[in-house]
Amino acid sequence: MGIDVETYYRTYGPMVLRRCRYLLGDEDRALDALQETFVRILRKKESLKGTGPSSLLYVTATRVCLNMIRSEKRGPKRVDPEVLQHIPGRDNPADRLCMLETLDILLADEKTRLIAVLRYLDGFTLEETAEQVGMSVSGVRKRMRNLKAAGLTQKEAYA
Repeated sequence: MGIDVETYYRTYGPMVLRRCRYLLGDEDRALDALQETFVRILRKKESLKGTGPSSLLYVTATRVCLNMIRSEKRGPKRVDPEVLQHIPGRDNPADRLCMLETLDILLADEKTRLIAVLRYLDGFTLEETAEQVGMSVSGVRKRMRNLKAAGLTQKEAYA
């Protein structure tokens, strides 16, 4: 069956590029992430259903960007707990990148990073976040409690 990736690119490419720019804060890296997002979709096009293309592309782009940020890190970093009190907000591209790098250091698994980005950076509701990551609302709520226990709250994320 499969999907028409070319049509998805023409229709949703600008949305994906905006998402990548927002997360990466750099035009060249955003263009690379856009390309990688559609390469991933192209590789799996036969197994994908045509329902919810914008959600599929949004989450795929977010994962690509988070993976790019993680792969660009050099060596292990140690996080001072005081850093949690000063996680920057979403208005400045450099601040967003700093927040994403901090989340990447603090959170080991990809799904928890994605939940944190969707909730703290994008302002998704619990229900919207659960739908995007393919989890139940209670599962997302549990991961959010774990984040809060680690000291990462929405208030601190926007401080």
